[in-house]
Amino acid sequence: MDVIDLGAGDADLAPPPAVVEAISRALDDPSMSRYPFQLGLPALRERIASWMADRFGVEVDPMAELLPLIGSKEGIAHLPLALLDPGDVAVIPDPGYQAYRGGVILAGATPYLIPLRPENDFRIDLRALPEEVQARTRLVYLNYPNNPTAATVPTEYLAEVVDFCRERGAVLLYDHAYSEIAFDGYRPPSILEIDGAREVAIEFHSFSKTYNMTGWRLGWAAGNAGVVGALSRLKTFVDTGVFKAVQAAGVAALDSWGEWLPGNVAVFRRRRDAAVAALNAAGFPVEAPRASMYLWIPVPGGDSKAFALRALREEGVVVLPGASLGEGGEGFFRIALTVEETRLVEAVERLGRLRV
Repeated sequence: MDVIDLGAGDADLAPPPAVVEAISRALDDPSMSRYPFQLGLPALRERIASWMADRFGVEVDPMAELLPLIGSKEGIAHLPLALLDPGDVAVIPDPGYQAYRGGVILAGATPYLIPLRPENDFRIDLRALPEEVQARTRLVYLNYPNNPTAATVPTEYLAEVVDFCRERGAVLLYDHAYSEIAFDGYRPPSILEIDGAREVAIEFHSFSKTYNMTGWRLGWAAGNAGVVGALSRLKTFVDTGVFKAVQAAGVAALDSWGEWLPGNVAVFRRRRDAAVAALNAAGFPVEAPRASMYLWIPVPGGDSKAFALRALREEGVVVLPGASLGEGGEGFFRIALTVEETRLVEAVERLGRLRV
């Protein structure tokens, strides 16, 4: 069977050429093969800091407020181990990236899941939580542009979340993996642009989606120096840092951002437009999102796992059932814009046959 895989957010596109050239040069340097430790390559820290200043207007201390990661997932999953005790609550959007919930469970704390629903614009209302939960909340997860719903939020909403965390003494973990995949003039803000966020927030970035470097495993965290420091200390017992040649490639990726990124985003925009048109024509109502590499689509009949199994077995199309990302995702399925337009359209046409 000819299978079209729209499941994982793993695009079929190449990294910037400068990235490949940079790691090739770095591999000839014996010093790059030595332990990086948590300090890593100072040039990467400095380049990330300058990029954040250029992109968001946010100044971060490259040594105290920034930490390279073996992919943002690793840091996101480890942070609860540095911050939470049994009895503490972490508020998690549902559906959401499963590293959120997994990290909290491994830390022995309590995940509190809040459904993301279209009637709430796929947002969580922290002040609607029971008082007993609010009092125990020590960590809040937020992710916009959102995976899997592709939702975005205004800065006013982000300010409300920051205010809640400041009042409750909670840390805000802002997963910003899709900050650069945005369309139609939209530019997702950093949480660190919000007044007061530096007191409570840590923001996670990834090279995976922005630069088509999913397998390279490189990301960073930036924000509150105390929280960043706690994560760094935790990681000293877990790993010895990112291979320095990969960090050198990260510098090249950030250097490529201005010239290379617009063309890459244009590819995702064309795929978005083709998939949205095909989905609506096939009877799947969906609007074009302003950001991310996903489309979040209502399931005919409501059972997302059953639909995903039928899609694979009967039509050779891999989609992600919403329920696999949490009970709050039931009733939807996700497709990733990870194949070129003609294959996307063909996949949607196959899915349309399941509606008959």
